[in-house]
Amino acid sequence: MFFQVYGSNALSQWGMMLVVLAGLILLNEFARRTKLGGIITFFAIPVALTAYFLAIWIGVKMGAEWALKNTTHVYMAGWFHYAKLYAATAGCIGFMMIKYKWGIGAKEWFKPFPFVIVAINILIACVSDFESAINGWNKWWLTAEGVWQYGGWHNVMNGVAGLVNIFCMTAWWKVYPSKDKKDMIWADMTWVYIVIYDIWNFAYTYNCLPTHSW
Repeated sequence: MFFQVYGSNALSQWGMMLVVLAGLILLNEFARRTKLGGIITFFAIPVALTAYFLAIWIGVKMGAEWALKNTTHVYMAGWFHYAKLYAATAGCIGFMMIKYKWGIGAKEWFKPFPFVIVAINILIACVSDFESAINGWNKWWLTAEGVWQYGGWHNVMNGVAGLVNIFCMTAWWKVYPSKDKKDMIWADMTWVYIVIYDIWNFAYTYNCLPTHSW
């Protein structure tokens, strides 16, 4: 795999991992700093990806060899990736609506949307943790993506920790755009919460997405 960073090719693989990280940071800045960047990143690209996913799905249903061997089908056959992708995309679109005051984004009742979408994203991971616990209680089980996982109490504890994360989010109506329209400000999302959330998120990744843990 591209990111199995060990062995004789480890140096070049680590280098490429840093290139990917830099690329993601640059794409984030492109989407964050300009309205056009946000539209391309969170509207145009997801539409193109959706067409790509549908083409693969149809190809798999028809038994086409190119679709069955497609890496997206082989390594992203589970529900989690798609749920997370579209929930996160919906969150970014909602942020843009609030930031630029598009349609309902200018309404007071829409302000808790960031809380709702973050809660949904956490719930998706919690369900995945509980799924691993149920399917592999103290035993190995094979996921739809061909990855072996070992379920158990660690999944239950981390799933419950995710639910606690949701209840620790406060100031639902206090999310607002910065004066330069580049950022969303959630003042109650303090560094303490962010550190705790990150620890939980890393634990989830190692529990349920071991091949993505880099």
